[in-house]
Amino acid sequence: MNSPKVLYACSEVYPLLKTGGLADVSAGLPPALAAQGVDVCLLLPAFPDVVAGVEPEGPSLLVPAGGTMGLPTGLGPWPRPAPGPSPWLQRGRITASGQAVMLLHAPGLFDRPGNPYHDASGKPWADAADQFAWLGWAAALLGTGLDSGWIPDLVHGHDWHTGLAFAYLHGLAASGHRRPATVFTIHNLAYQGVFPPEVRGRLGLPDALFHIDGLEFHGQVSFMKAGLQYSDAITTVSPGYAREITGEEQGCGLDGLLRQRRPVLHGILNGVDDAVWDPANDALVQPGFDADHLQGKAVAKAALQRRMGLQERSDALLFVVVSRLTEQKGLHLLPGVVDDLVQRGGQLAVLGAGDPQIEGALQHAAQHHPGQVALHIGYDEALAHGVIAGGDVILVPSRFEPCGLTQLYGLRYGTLPLVRAVGGLADTVVDCSLEHLDDGSASGFVFHDLSLQGLSGAMRRAFALRRRPNDWQAVQRHGMALRFDWARAATDTLKVYRLSLAATHGTATA
Repeated sequence: MNSPKVLYACSEVYPLLKTGGLADVSAGLPPALAAQGVDVCLLLPAFPDVVAGVEPEGPSLLVPAGGTMGLPTGLGPWPRPAPGPSPWLQRGRITASGQAVMLLHAPGLFDRPGNPYHDASGKPWADAADQFAWLGWAAALLGTGLDSGWIPDLVHGHDWHTGLAFAYLHGLAASGHRRPATVFTIHNLAYQGVFPPEVRGRLGLPDALFHIDGLEFHGQVSFMKAGLQYSDAITTVSPGYAREITGEEQGCGLDGLLRQRRPVLHGILNGVDDAVWDPANDALVQPGFDADHLQGKAVAKAALQRRMGLQERSDALLFVVVSRLTEQKGLHLLPGVVDDLVQRGGQLAVLGAGDPQIEGALQHAAQHHPGQVALHIGYDEALAHGVIAGGDVILVPSRFEPCGLTQLYGLRYGTLPLVRAVGGLADTVVDCSLEHLDDGSASGFVFHDLSLQGLSGAMRRAFALRRRPNDWQAVQRHGMALRFDWARAATDTLKVYRLSLAATHGTATA
């Protein structure tokens, strides 16, 4: 089996739909796997923005419910037939990339405007359990051979949205259906897809699965736990995070299960798509620049200062943020260090949205320090490129961070990351301590304590290093030379695929 077929199930993909790093991974990893001989097809919910970016190909496939497959409705892990039109799958290709996809259409579940996960008030959609149970069911059926023209050897699901696929596959295998190999990836363990026990009836989740070694989580149904419990292998997005989630602090109540499954738990660091994030060829940042020609970075800084309403000062140490404004990202600490930052001659530019209290505190800081602090509420992809290119230091002081892509983008663009030593941040950024400056490994600023003192101390080190321009440029050039590419991530993922295929079928790919 030299070219495994992999069904890659996820809820979003850049540039069609993006709410976070999952979309970037779904855009970067599949083509890198394809370059290594893997036949990858994405399974995506038919959200309007996704449908708009896909060219349909060939006939559609109905997604039968359990009772219409000769399986007893309600007596196994398969959803009951719902009234109205059945869900269906449409083959196609992403217009921008040519990536093969299957779109899951489910009348009334996905065809709505706005955020895919939250309504206009910011609350999760009331039918989220149904949305992603049907995504899981479609993945399970495709894994067992629903499409006779393309039968995957392996189903790879991402985050809680695909977790039930593995419970459904478990039940289908017990009923004699074909069983593919399975891999489940955790992008963020904090988001688990937990629903009240009443959903079990309509999702076809029997009592036999509702226990501590199944889907039950403190009396509720956990989609995340289904993925962890019933997959052949588990991956997550950095080696550091793979270690952390087996402990109580970062395990989010699932650390015991993850310790049990540690032999099949793998940390694989995310990559950066050079087609999107390359300072020398970034259409959103002109003129481009590289480590040996940094004049374009100075131009990008001046352009960012103008765009954000900051004083155009080349000497100001410009700290930037591109992030959700949440406590998880450690940004509740930021308002507490702004006065000191400005007093030391620095500036701050923030792009993001999130916690109203954090937004309000930063708005107050911008009003209190006009021309030195700027805030743009919301997300803008073009502005994000401009912020990362134009900044001097990018702040990622997270409480926890499975991998983090922002610090990798910062490294690529010569914007030194200032990070807390957690998860993928600790795996990718080396502090500018004297010994690391001496051996040439320094690439940013790292602190440990999630406190004002910890963040403030790292910021002071940034100001100190900036006063040593030769050392600053050496660190900058080293960071820009580092490569965290999808080819390496694909190689590591393919190793996990081979292990899972061997465990399931007694065979491995070449």
